[in-house]
Amino acid sequence: MMKGQVWKFGNDVDTDQIIPSQYLLLPTVEEMKQYTFEPLDREFASKINEGDVIVAGENFGSGSSREQAPLVLKALGVSAVVAKSFARIFFRNAINIGLPVLICKEIYESVENQDTLEIDVQQGSISSLKSNETFTSTKLPEHVMNILEAGGLIGFLNKK
Repeated sequence: MMKGQVWKFGNDVDTDQIIPSQYLLLPTVEEMKQYTFEPLDREFASKINEGDVIVAGENFGSGSSREQAPLVLKALGVSAVVAKSFARIFFRNAINIGLPVLICKEIYESVENQDTLEIDVQQGSISSLKSNETFTSTKLPEHVMNILEAGGLIGFLNKK
């Protein structure tokens, strides 16, 4: 079970908006993370707290296949990304690095920035503490849950 505040973004948020390409030259994700969502909210990285949740519209993570996009979110402490839909490569990259990504079509219109969500990834359940509404998200398959629980694909493979 996860609990965190909402940071809401719109449709078609691409990987250049998540982490602009000029910062990919920095040597570590730790150095990159301060520029997360810079084109959309210059102060995002300084405002987010460990455990917070990104809620987005359609096609989150479109654009290039850069793995750094989900990596900077995870490095900032984002506990999950919930969107109406994801670009396939972002979805897979997020799973591979151990960042839960959930599809939920209904939640976007029902939450605002700073609302608090409780997420049960295993059950595919998301609850808004503000409205007391519960939403159903995609329930991730067992093999994907095993990857997430291992902290990502590398951790999963190292366990085998």
